[in-house]
Amino acid sequence: MEMLSTVLPYAQIVLSILLIIAVLLQQTGAGVGGAFGGDNFSAGFSTRRGFERTLFRATIVLGILFALSAFIALII
Repeated sequence: MEMLSTVLPYAQIVLSILLIIAVLLQQTGAGVGGAFGGDNFSAGFSTRRGFERTLFRATIVLGILFALSAFIALII
């Protein structure tokens, strides 16, 4: 338990940095015009392919790992 409590904060820092990078690398489907009522309806229905799909799944995995590490840190 002692080793986990010393390593966990560093793991959370690394996970948080990777999660921020993964979120910032993703492209947004909606433009600014969609926020003000513009016709941007079909922009949200694009299919993810290749690197975009991999990045999307990696973001989900990183988010889950970060949430689990925060929960473990709360228990310890």
